[in-house]
Amino acid sequence: MKPLTAIAVSGGIDSLVAAFLLKNQGHEVIGIHFLTGYEALDLDPNKKPVSVNPDTPGVSTVREEARRPADYISNQLGIRVELLDCSIEFNKTVVDYFTQTYQAGRTPNPCLVCNPRIKFGTVLSFARKLGALRLATGHYARLNRNDQGRFHLFRGIDRKKDQSYFLAMMTQSKLAGACFPLGDMTKSEVKDLAREKGLHSFKRAESQDICFIRGNRYGDFLSMQSGFEPEPGIIEDVNGDILGEHQGLHLFTIGQRRGINCPAAEPYYVVRIDKTKNRLVVGFKKDLLSSECRIVNINWIIQEPDSPIEVRTRVRYRHIAAPSILVPVGADTAVVRFKTPQSALTPGQGAVFYRDDEVLGGGWIDI
Repeated sequence: MKPLTAIAVSGGIDSLVAAFLLKNQGHEVIGIHFLTGYEALDLDPNKKPVSVNPDTPGVSTVREEARRPADYISNQLGIRVELLDCSIEFNKTVVDYFTQTYQAGRTPNPCLVCNPRIKFGTVLSFARKLGALRLATGHYARLNRNDQGRFHLFRGIDRKKDQSYFLAMMTQSKLAGACFPLGDMTKSEVKDLAREKGLHSFKRAESQDICFIRGNRYGDFLSMQSGFEPEPGIIEDVNGDILGEHQGLHLFTIGQRRGINCPAAEPYYVVRIDKTKNRLVVGFKKDLLSSECRIVNINWIIQEPDSPIEVRTRVRYRHIAAPSILVPVGADTAVVRFKTPQSALTPGQGAVFYRDDEVLGGGWIDI
């Protein structure tokens, strides 16, 4: 029997198949079903999030609901599944970051924070207390270790499901504790294997968005957060002409077209969010193009470069990585110059650097 491997199991088909593959390869496997406090959304999208902190009234009901997917997974796979309450850490680390970034007039990317700090931070630490050397997840990404013991992160072979972008903030020490069994599989192969082995998802539907928000209602969620008060302001075009009013900058992101509600000969898009003056600046599609951006707080998975290098830069998850030159400005800051202007470069979003299929590192857009 191979060393004990823990796997983060959500009840979705990806983590179920990943756990099955590990067992099939001879690993001793233990599941960890970690709780964020927003599990009720998976069971019933109309329910409000409920904290699972033991000091919170009503916790017994939440724990019973959380135990259901854990037992469901355990029975299907024949493994022990432990519950881990991460609700306090999740709110302080991910939800607060999400709220504060919007308050600053930027657009957050919570998955880039959650993976290194919750999954491969809090959950990995718990896994090691259980005796596991590694934590596996259902991410579509690949991981290799070279002869010098350094880890290299690569895109999953399924280009549509590849999730390497969301792992760009992982350090070498965190990658050393990571395992991605689905990296060499396509989503259709995962579904076929699940069907063949009789594995069934507990979740009603595969998660497509931020796990603590349902229905894309970011504005409603933010307005419920403590201390968050929307502030109406003016909408201007790129020439400084006043076009109308907005009901809060948190309702917008760079490149957004919906919700501007200012008639024009061609559609307006959000070009800039001016937090200092509480202005929403809009323009036409051509006004969204930029040839360069500044990236800060870069996490280098490879050895950090000390001179300009050619990379492909991905400025959001659905973006096709664009040919560019990365010019280092200190250890964790760089300027990226695109060979072709890119649309809607958004402060607060993650920029991830690739060479072929390898993730070199990633940081935060700051323009």
